[in-house]
Amino acid sequence: KKNEERGHQLYKMSNKILKHSKSKKDKEEAYQLLTKAADMGHLKAMEKLAAALLFGYHGPQNITAAVTLYETLAEKGSHKGQTALGFMFSYGIGMEYNQAKALVYYTFGSLGGNLISQMILGYRYWVGINVPRNCEAALTNYRKVAFFSKQSTLEKVRLMEKSENLSSNNDFLDWDVHQYYKFLAERGDTQIQVMYKAKILFSGKNVDFWGQDTFYYFLKAAKAGNTHGMAFLGKVRITFHEINLNYTEAFKYFHIAAEKGLADAQLQLGIMYHSGSGVRKDYKLAFKYFYLASQNGQPIAVYYLAQMYAAGTGVFRSCQNAVELYRSVCELGSWSEKFLTAYFAYQDGNIDSSLIQYALLAEMGYEVAQSNSAYILESGKRTLLLWNRAAAQGNAFARVKTGDYHFYGYGTKRDYVTAAIHYSLAVDHHIAQAMFNLAYMYEHGLGIPKDIHLAKRWYDLAAQTSPDASIPVFLARMKLEVNSPFLSQQFTSSWKMSKLDTILQPHWELFALVVIVILLVLLIRNR
Repeated sequence: KKNEERGHQLYKMSNKILKHSKSKKDKEEAYQLLTKAADMGHLKAMEKLAAALLFGYHGPQNITAAVTLYETLAEKGSHKGQTALGFMFSYGIGMEYNQAKALVYYTFGSLGGNLISQMILGYRYWVGINVPRNCEAALTNYRKVAFFSKQSTLEKVRLMEKSENLSSNNDFLDWDVHQYYKFLAERGDTQIQVMYKAKILFSGKNVDFWGQDTFYYFLKAAKAGNTHGMAFLGKVRITFHEINLNYTEAFKYFHIAAEKGLADAQLQLGIMYHSGSGVRKDYKLAFKYFYLASQNGQPIAVYYLAQMYAAGTGVFRSCQNAVELYRSVCELGSWSEKFLTAYFAYQDGNIDSSLIQYALLAEMGYEVAQSNSAYILESGKRTLLLWNRAAAQGNAFARVKTGDYHFYGYGTKRDYVTAAIHYSLAVDHHIAQAMFNLAYMYEHGLGIPKDIHLAKRWYDLAAQTSPDASIPVFLARMKLEVNSPFLSQQFTSSWKMSKLDTILQPHWELFALVVIVILLVLLIRNR
């Protein structure tokens, strides 16, 4: 018992240091305390230490040690340990690649209440990964997760786009900002008054809120026509007992703000109609306002819409619509913060740490994470699997990559027919690379019947779609003419000098060099 108490104290001390300190030395000390607590058998310390070893948080990765800890945790009934083992079996990280065992561990983790396991199972049943496709099973899992998910505004950076615009500063309302907002509010800025008071009111932070001016701020902003002021005034009217409840007045303010397009006000009207609070219960009107709010980016409204589709309340029941809506809410969960840590690990050169974090998010069904994981791996069967999953969710770049893998036989047998299918699907998204690849396949009859006219057409479309394709297209067309002399007349008429001038002008030196090289090659060949 002494060991348990000591372990708990060490765990609390470690958490406190990690929460309040940013120096590397302090974090090392925190993890030393965490290691001692884990050695004493403290369950939460073991879970946190295992995650740090697996994902490389604040130190080097140690997969072997992570596996040992997670196996011990799973034996003790830890749903986090079971979920982690499922993930590691699914990718073959530190142990054999075994989808059957992965599914078993995910199932145990889900039964233990682990939200990540439930989201993974929801995605698997939705898509049909190692289980039969089952919309109702997907709905059950996603609904559990959506209930606990919170709004997240994190940007999900695609590594192939190499975005450099993300900042690691995630704080919004620290004390200095709080004082600055207060200063502007006291000077009479109604917009700042609303932001300042509303942020404190609904943030849950321990800041003294109930001053005499609070209600006055919202009222003044509402009278000035500020829609946020109206919405928050209505919210205060039906939420806080310090002010007399007044649904009629709340409805009035919500309705005015909703008509002006404020998503939060539309959400509140939807809730009032859905629950019959202060108005007659009307599911059709509730659905209308939830839909409007969802179109304006309000995630809680999406959750209510999912509930209505799942139950068939005020709308025809649709398992598919409910799953898609619940899933979009689930993807706003707190675990999406891993997109930040994975991206910064990638930027710092910690590729292995970044890959494992993206891989977990990919397992949960995030299309961006699937693309990023595949981008980092860039070869092998599992890379193709990730590209394929991302492509199935509408990622055109992933669709082209899937075609490339089948064309060249990376991680699978070479299959020109399948490659042509993927390129054809990518063409619908106006991807020049897919058009060029499809033209090449028509030119040589790879996987599709040989058709020089269609090859020409797709080459031309690639050049029109992207200026970067102009040089490759010109060279491909020249090669096509050399191999197909009977088309030279059509080539001359279709590629007029004005068109050539437009294409060649920025690159005329390069083209001149290319033409000279081609002529030399032809002269040498004909000697």
